[in-house]
Amino acid sequence: MPASAAGGRTFEPPFAPEAQLNLSRTFNAPRDIVFRAWIDPHHLAQWWGPRGCTTVIQEMDVRPGGAWRYVMHAPDGNEYPFDGVYIEIAEPERLVFDGFIHAAPAQRVWTVVTFSERAGQTEVNVRQYYTFVSGATRGASIGWNQQLDRFAEFLEEIA
Repeated sequence: MPASAAGGRTFEPPFAPEAQLNLSRTFNAPRDIVFRAWIDPHHLAQWWGPRGCTTVIQEMDVRPGGAWRYVMHAPDGNEYPFDGVYIEIAEPERLVFDGFIHAAPAQRVWTVVTFSERAGQTEVNVRQYYTFVSGATRGASIGWNQQLDRFAEFLEEIA
C-alpha cells in the first residue's frame, strides 16, 4: 500500500517492495522543532540509530535531489554505511528519501516520513519499503523503535 499525502498524492517506491515497515509515534514537541531535528545534521547525529549506536553524518544536502550519507557505528565495532538521495522536502510536513543499506546483502529502502501536529504534539509516521526481506528487514522495527525512543529523549533535552 503506498504512502499517501493530503490531496491523494502518493509516494510509491520506484521498485516492487518485498517488505514494508510502518511505525507511528507521538512526541511532546511542536512540529517545526521535530521536523528540524530530522533535517539538521548536528541534531540527527545525536539520536539516529538504535541504542548503543553512534552515527557520523558524512553528507546531508537536504533538498530534492540532494545526497545524504551516514555511517552507523554499532557497540560491537561493526560499521553500517547508508546513503541515498532526498526525493521531497515539504517542510514541516513530509520527507521522502531513497536509500541504500550497504550490509550483506545490500538493499534499497524507500522512506516516507510524515509530521502531523496535534495540540502542540507531533505525530511522526515512518513508512519504509524494502527491496527484499532479510534479517535486517525483520529487525528494522526493533531498531526503529529504539531510535524513536532516543529521539524522544533528544527532544526532551532540547526542550
